[in-house]
Amino acid sequence: MKIAVSSTGPTLNDRVDPRFGRCAYFVVVDTDDMSYEAFDNESIALGGGAGIQSAQFVANQGVQGVITGNCGPNAVQTLSASHVKVYVGQSGTVRDVMERFRKGEIKSTSTPNVTSHYGMGGGAGMGRGMGRGMRATGTRGSAPAAPTPSSSRDTELKQLKEQADEMRQKLEQIEASINTLENK
Repeated sequence: MKIAVSSTGPTLNDRVDPRFGRCAYFVVVDTDDMSYEAFDNESIALGGGAGIQSAQFVANQGVQGVITGNCGPNAVQTLSASHVKVYVGQSGTVRDVMERFRKGEIKSTSTPNVTSHYGMGGGAGMGRGMGRGMRATGTRGSAPAAPTPSSSRDTELKQLKEQADEMRQKLEQIEASINTLENK
């Protein structure tokens, strides 16, 4: 079975990107042997319709499921129409969520867990054209203003803390790259 995971990077050790339509990468994992293929999300900088375009892209990869942090109504509808199951509210590394999936610990949903245009907050479209193989690591979305009906305060707090940790790690990576380039 093939599962697409929204990811901040192209490997199993990268974090699950909390945004489906505007994630940085899709890591498509074969659940039988954990082999995978990574794809840049070309819909990341779209002005609108990123969820629909992303859903169509992963469905065209022949996946049977999508694992992500958040998924809006248009993406959920498009994925459902393609008979692709949706697993939301996930965090950790791609490897972690795939292990939970393989153990049957993740349940699918037929309803979105965020509103339309959730991932269009400040910084949308960052991440292209930096040269030297680097990607911008700033967030392309924004945290929800208030918990959605399907998420509890504790879940939201946990996700925000994980996002803050990821941002700290990314900032350290950027600073290390800057230092390396300055010292050449």
